[in-house]
Amino acid sequence: MSGDIPPRAGGGEPSGSPWSSEESRDFLQERISAFARLVFLLNVVAWAVAWIISFVWMPSALFQSLPMTRWHALHLSLALVALAMWLATRGRALKVPVIGIVETVGMVLISVALAGVCFILPLPFRPDLLAVLFLFAILLYRAAVVPSAPRRTAWIGALAAAPVVLMTYGRYSRGPLPAGTPSPWAYTVYSVFFSALALLLSTTTSKTIYGLRQTIREARRLGPYTLVQKIGEGGMGAVYRAQHALLRRPTAIKILPPERAGEMDLARFERAVQMTSQLTSPHTVSVYDYGRTPDGLFYYAMEYLDGIDLQEIVRRDGPMPPGRVVFVLRQVCEALAEAHRIGLVHRDIKPANILLSERGSRSDVAKVVDFGLVKNLSAASGSDATGENTLLGTPHYMAPEALRSSDRVDARSDIYALGATAYFLLTGAPVFEGSVPDVFAGHLKSEPVAPSRRVGRPIPPELEALVLAALSKKPDARPGSAEAFGAALADCRDVPPWTEADARAWWASRGAAIRAARASAASATTSSTAPTVLVTRSAARVPGAPA
Repeated sequence: MSGDIPPRAGGGEPSGSPWSSEESRDFLQERISAFARLVFLLNVVAWAVAWIISFVWMPSALFQSLPMTRWHALHLSLALVALAMWLATRGRALKVPVIGIVETVGMVLISVALAGVCFILPLPFRPDLLAVLFLFAILLYRAAVVPSAPRRTAWIGALAAAPVVLMTYGRYSRGPLPAGTPSPWAYTVYSVFFSALALLLSTTTSKTIYGLRQTIREARRLGPYTLVQKIGEGGMGAVYRAQHALLRRPTAIKILPPERAGEMDLARFERAVQMTSQLTSPHTVSVYDYGRTPDGLFYYAMEYLDGIDLQEIVRRDGPMPPGRVVFVLRQVCEALAEAHRIGLVHRDIKPANILLSERGSRSDVAKVVDFGLVKNLSAASGSDATGENTLLGTPHYMAPEALRSSDRVDARSDIYALGATAYFLLTGAPVFEGSVPDVFAGHLKSEPVAPSRRVGRPIPPELEALVLAALSKKPDARPGSAEAFGAALADCRDVPPWTEADARAWWASRGAAIRAARASAASATTSSTAPTVLVTRSAARVPGAPA
């Protein structure tokens, strides 16, 4: 199972390993036990029916032609294998690898015993058809009862079919075959064909039921919200498109995954929700609600933005025109100005956390999202839940002072990140590239290459100078505030304007194409975004940063 929906704490099926949780492992073991139990009972019934048939219709023919001692022994061995498989899985909880071994070995031994039972039957009984018929029933029942990935169903089915095919060839090779009867190979080909058909149908059944199970899990409800589809993932959790049970409006739900539900992560996640809910700028994502499920899964609901983040726009469409860069960043400055006024620092400004969308009659409306690393500067010292030896942010957009100490982070750190974002939008590349230590060293020691030199074409000088000023190593040399940065952007008179008509035209052509491409390859939207890091300073080995 792929990691689409995070599991509930203490249960469910987590992404990556479908049976790593206790609840799902117990469910798998219980299903295999139920399968083995029914196979055992059906074998007993089949044995009883065989005796009834022999006594009622053809006692003399059956007893004269059938070596009853060996037949009973093989039938008993089939029943004992199913019984052992049942008993092994009905008691104490087993580890997942042990469950898999019990099922695989049990299926192979059941098939071997079945082949043995049919091998000693007289040819008029068509032992090949009886064996394939029972194989059909066993494989289809397993696919219906045991939750299994189609690939596993296929190879277990192949292992179970092999003894039946070998039995068919061996039985018809013993002869003598009736006059006009095809060669043993003809019967073997028929056996292979019907075994393959059983394999195909069981795999298809397993795939269908497996998919339904996935769908049920993905339709998990969180309070009044129903999760619909995963739309992204950030440093502090995954984001899903959801729907409110009563309002029916599309909503985005961000979930803190259980593996990050420690005290520090939970405090940071909850703090981010409470702080973000204070922001009212039209260019900040609106938070509607937050809560915890009874089993401890923390989530919050925010407005759903059917937009495209700047990272994806540049990746698919190349660097932005300078006028559009100014148009977008002025909106971001407005959102940051409000946050900074109440003492909040975003700490993870980057292209992937700025979405453009069409809102009402307006196009290219920017929204700042993912306040998961927000810091409250007005809070008492030590309220930041990150810890003193932790780096928070995305390497390509982290200010030098953030690399030296999280205590030095303030509003000017967001200005630096916004300057790095502007650089990326103008050039299509981050300010510094290479490994994480190389990027950190660049932020700490190296002067950025001018955007015009980076792309080999002119960029409006006033805009270029402003971007380089925002990337100054010294916080005091940057624009003094987000408001000042926005005002300076507005004063870049050598920048060709980006109009509402330009924005509408882009969304009608390129925006529609990007959305269509994203719909056909949903995983591409987050594959190239720079990840948020949460590492200790010693692990990062930041050149020039204090130990």
